[in-house]
Amino acid sequence: MPTLDRQENVFVLDLGDTENRFHPDWIAAVHAALDEVEKAEGPRALVTAATGKFYSNGLDLEWLGAHGDRSQEYVGSVHDLFARLLALPVITVAALQGHTFAAGAMLSLAHDFRVMRADRGFWCLPEVDIGIPFTVGMSALIQARLSKRTAHEAMTTARRYGGADALAAGVVDHAVDEDAVRRTAVELAGAAAGKAGPTLGAIKARMYAPVLAALRSTD
Repeated sequence: MPTLDRQENVFVLDLGDTENRFHPDWIAAVHAALDEVEKAEGPRALVTAATGKFYSNGLDLEWLGAHGDRSQEYVGSVHDLFARLLALPVITVAALQGHTFAAGAMLSLAHDFRVMRADRGFWCLPEVDIGIPFTVGMSALIQARLSKRTAHEAMTTARRYGGADALAAGVVDHAVDEDAVRRTAVELAGAAAGKAGPTLGAIKARMYAPVLAALRSTD
């Protein structure tokens, strides 16, 4: 389950050491951590990271298959998490040490910046291959955070981007050695910790108003 630690002005939210899929309890734990970050005072920033092979493998399809009658509620909760992170009033950096797939990839796009391991691991939106179309809100998020060319390629071909390719395509902002992923993310976040507060939150909310509206829609 996700755990929250603090390194001076940087909160580090470790998403877990498994596939870190979006189980309802996992989502609730992430929200609880974001509550703590938002309630803190003074300079602060957020890094999300993980331990092991995966950053996140996306939706918990096993849970969803067993609770089909709650699918709309579940997708709404995923949208809520994306929207909250996108407009969070602190600088956010995703440290992608491992595979980042599907909703996990979308979660990374809801951050301000992304640091990826250069030599191993993939960033991928596999929905076209697994027969799950993007929701309107998901499509809006992806297209707002990637160039049109990259969004089209990622969404229609399910290309697996390694670190160097992800950097070249603008999916991530930095591609570094394995042992530097989390450290680089913390350094980037720490340098921007003084920007936390309502002004930053308002800037993000207005910048991404159409995306937030789409994520919060029931369509």
